[in-house]
Amino acid sequence: MPFDPKLASKLNEPLDELLRRAFGFASFRANQEAVCRAAIDGRDVLLVMPTGAGKSLCYQLPAIAREGTTLVISPLIALMEDQASKLEALGFSVARIHSGMDRAASREACVAYLNGLLQFLFIAPERFRVPGFAEMLAKRKPGLVAIDEAHCISQWGHDFRPDYRTLGQHLPALRPAPIIALTATATPIVQDDIVKQLALRDATRFIHGFRRDNLAVEVVEVAKSRRARFAGEVLSDPARRPAIVYAPTRKDAESLAAELSAVFPAAAYHAGLEPAVRERVQRAFLEGRLEAVVATIAFGMGIDKADVRTVIHTALPGSLEAFYQEIGRAGRDGKQSRTVMMYSYADKRTHEFFLERDYPPAPELDRICRKLQAGSQHVEQLRESLCAGKNSMDPDVFAKALEKLLVHGGASMDYSEEVTLGHNSWRDAYAAQTVRRREQADLVIRFAESRQCRMGALVRHFGDVKEARTPCGHCDFCAPAECVAQRFREPSDQEKNALQDVVKALRGGVSKSTGKLHKELFPGDEMGRTQFEELLAGAVSAGVLVLENTEFDKEGKSIPYKKVSLTREGELFDVRTMGGMQLKDLSESVSKSARAKPRKDKRKNSNIAWRTGRPERSSSAPQQDLAANRATHAEPPVRIDSASKRAVTNSMDAYTAPEAAELEDKLRVWRLAEAKQYGVPAFCIMGNSTMRELALERPRTMDALIAVKGIGEAKAEKFGAAICRICAE
Repeated sequence: MPFDPKLASKLNEPLDELLRRAFGFASFRANQEAVCRAAIDGRDVLLVMPTGAGKSLCYQLPAIAREGTTLVISPLIALMEDQASKLEALGFSVARIHSGMDRAASREACVAYLNGLLQFLFIAPERFRVPGFAEMLAKRKPGLVAIDEAHCISQWGHDFRPDYRTLGQHLPALRPAPIIALTATATPIVQDDIVKQLALRDATRFIHGFRRDNLAVEVVEVAKSRRARFAGEVLSDPARRPAIVYAPTRKDAESLAAELSAVFPAAAYHAGLEPAVRERVQRAFLEGRLEAVVATIAFGMGIDKADVRTVIHTALPGSLEAFYQEIGRAGRDGKQSRTVMMYSYADKRTHEFFLERDYPPAPELDRICRKLQAGSQHVEQLRESLCAGKNSMDPDVFAKALEKLLVHGGASMDYSEEVTLGHNSWRDAYAAQTVRRREQADLVIRFAESRQCRMGALVRHFGDVKEARTPCGHCDFCAPAECVAQRFREPSDQEKNALQDVVKALRGGVSKSTGKLHKELFPGDEMGRTQFEELLAGAVSAGVLVLENTEFDKEGKSIPYKKVSLTREGELFDVRTMGGMQLKDLSESVSKSARAKPRKDKRKNSNIAWRTGRPERSSSAPQQDLAANRATHAEPPVRIDSASKRAVTNSMDAYTAPEAAELEDKLRVWRLAEAKQYGVPAFCIMGNSTMRELALERPRTMDALIAVKGIGEAKAEKFGAAICRICAE
């Protein structure tokens, strides 16, 4: 729509009045007003706010208040089109420039920008590689620069984009406009990297609310062969739709969409489709004509649909950051919604395959560098010289190796695809990123196999220790009886007796690794390891035990393991009073092939397994399968009684007295600073369990420090003075 000068604002207009007049909102959402004021005042801003919390308004309102044109840099065409369309519908003058547009439309947008006719210009980051494009933007200074999905700039983020990494070198020419960087997912290390790479000036950081109290998170173990049917079973209830389903490949997305569409309207959505097809799918989903969209995990869906009731992952995502962002598309209207992640042992091998594919060995990158030493070459010429003849490089390996060289500065490529040799210091950065990617995949697996509140684990990952202490009350750990993808039962007599033995072995403040405890209690493997782990998980949910993910150092490498100990209630545990304890009852759906995988699960007399799909039925339609399941298992699920729920809360309170909690927060800040200094993950400095012991014991002398579990002489000598000083404050 044409630019309406009456809509232009003055800086001194009350913000609530501008909000009402320009956007039709009666009031701000939580935290929005402070962010808007900072940007309007001309300060650089880093905003980390959950999906659905209203990030977009935090640059759109300042854009109107500051006048001029706001440049919005966004990596997703779908997201760009969605936001631009909404602004146009409100009467703003908007244009966009991305790969889905023809040259004439892009030129028209540039002319409108230079003539001052636009309030918003959306730009894809790769446009800055076009010769003269950045210089064209600098001819007319923008009023504000907004960088959406800002985590893409960081090599430590989950969705790193090489074109984002170079944005910082173009921003000085656009000053004095303030810069606002926005993202829904950024760990502390990514936040720091965003500020550094964009050279934000004394940036005001707004880090808000990773917790999503209306999302119920379930993680369920399902054999790969059953996942399509399982997704259909979950979504057969109309109350669980609209839905977004994430599939690992385009082929999987297409086949699953076809299967779902036989029951209700569904379609695939991925980067391999023609832009017009993607647009039709997106529009149909937004308008309610499609009830489910199946998308590849690698292709971010910039779809702002408020009433998505369910998000399903049919495979493990690449990182917890990606998982958090993707499940955040559910329940944006604030209503209760559910997310289901499926996984199995096979996903671990899939992660390893993708890692090896995406990060070729360094010698392959060196081969490209040696070719470029003779001078710059067009990318096709370079590919042909390396991928043909004797000792040829696989074309896919070449593509990944060149991509990594471009990312880390070992090579550079202009818009005409001429490749030039870069600097020689790319190796360290490449090695560090490879390690980081492996760590991210391992963290997802540990999350899937963890026995703790799902939302609490996620917000802790993003550094929000305080919010992590409160159980969400909805996930498969906090409210197992409310799960839609899993069933539960009371333990058998054999399992009750085994749990009594566990309690006896741990009384008196003893803690042990789960593997060691299993060997001690069942040396002949009378109870299989998997069944034993599930028994422990049930006891954790009932407030009897505490399970911790921790690690130990071996030859400089951190080895993760799980440690179990009793809660205060567990010290007084009596098998006759275990009342509401529940175990997952889903073993019948695990296929024989899945059990035969190299998991070395030597279970005997096992009648349970956890996090697996529902049993297969002969019915052909997912809805019939679900109905059959309900008819077969008509008895009501056993619910955790009030005493057990109190036990969960009390067990968490055992170490979270205000003084200990405050000290633990201080120690975590210190640990993060040390990790940054040494360039290692935080757990390499000190494990979480040790941090907790320090907060409880509050050692103020070296002798007291060495007495703390997890502190040896080497760590005491290296960090002792700083720890004792913090504990004495």
